Amino acid sequence: MSAILVLDDITVSFDGFKALNQLYLAIDEGELRSIIGPNGAGKTTMMDVVTGKTRPDIGKPLFRQEIDLSRLREAEIAQIGIGRKFQKPTVFEKLTVHENFELAMRGPRDVWHALRAKLSGQQKDKVAALVSTVGLVGEEHRIAGTLSHGQKQWLEIGMLLAQDPTILLLDEPVAGMTDAETEKTAELFLSLKGKHTLVVVEHDMDFIGRLGGMVTVMAEGRVLAEGTLDEVKADERVIEVYLGR
Repeated sequence: MSAILVLDDITVSFDGFKALNQLYLAIDEGELRSIIGPNGAGKTTMMDVVTGKTRPDIGKPLFRQEIDLSRLREAEIAQIGIGRKFQKPTVFEKLTVHENFELAMRGPRDVWHALRAKLSGQQKDKVAALVSTVGLVGEEHRIAGTLSHGQKQWLEIGMLLAQDPTILLLDEPVAGMTDAETEKTAELFLSLKGKHTLVVVEHDMDFIGRLGGMVTVMAEGRVLAEGTLDEVKADERVIEVYLGR
């Protein structure tokens, strides 16, 4: 399996503080990778570098081994297939679930013109498939603002999927969810694995355990440990800086 995303020796400094310190991270295509670590470890800055929000002082973020993401603008990075979901859901609260999906299918244009334009048959089929994928069947005509917190998160993930992203960066996706919503989100992510590459930053260890796969532990701007969740939980360095005894 070849790496689809490589952060090669990335250093980012803010007023002398190294948010990332010679970070090396490689993610394989179709992988579901979890990233954990204490606050201030550099997890958010890492995602900022991948999406073009922050430029590295040193090093290259490489997509498909040859595209240097630090040379692209944020919008260009989104267009080549890297989507990001922030912790707080950002959906169009006053529109229906279906209208939110319509806007996501249309891409960037003003809301009024996007909603007046008719979807093609193929696009309607895709919306129906996305509604099913994220577990919102029967909720299509509900106003998005009336959805539960978890449902809003799924709607936003579905809107990202409408753009056919190669990589999905997901920042604390289950924060504030009920146990049932968290379980359903784990099932959703596992269903997307292989079709997309998922990078999940999360503090919920039970959720990370449900996802399985490789876990990267970050601390002080670099990778501290990598392995299965059981392996990193048993690592003395990880216990000392993050998990405690």
